[in-house]
Amino acid sequence: MLLITCPYCGPREETEFRYGGEGVAMPEEADDRTWSRFLYYRSSPAGPFTERWVHAHGCRRWFTVRRDTLTHEILDTTELEEPPRGSP
Repeated sequence: MLLITCPYCGPREETEFRYGGEGVAMPEEADDRTWSRFLYYRSSPAGPFTERWVHAHGCRRWFTVRRDTLTHEILDTTELEEPPRGSP
């Protein structure tokens, strides 16, 4: 079981959260091809990966999680508005 630190509520068990998918920014302007890629294509890297999670049984707020997909180690959690630590 994962222990996820909600940036608003603190550490909680994984069962309180719901996965929201890859943490990619919505393009401000996009042609059809770019918009289609945003909606339907996701990467699946081995290693550090940025994801969106929601604290469904807590504050109900969305936030960003950086997780290693090989070890499931939670590397970092940040509020949704903040860029993940370690990102350019």
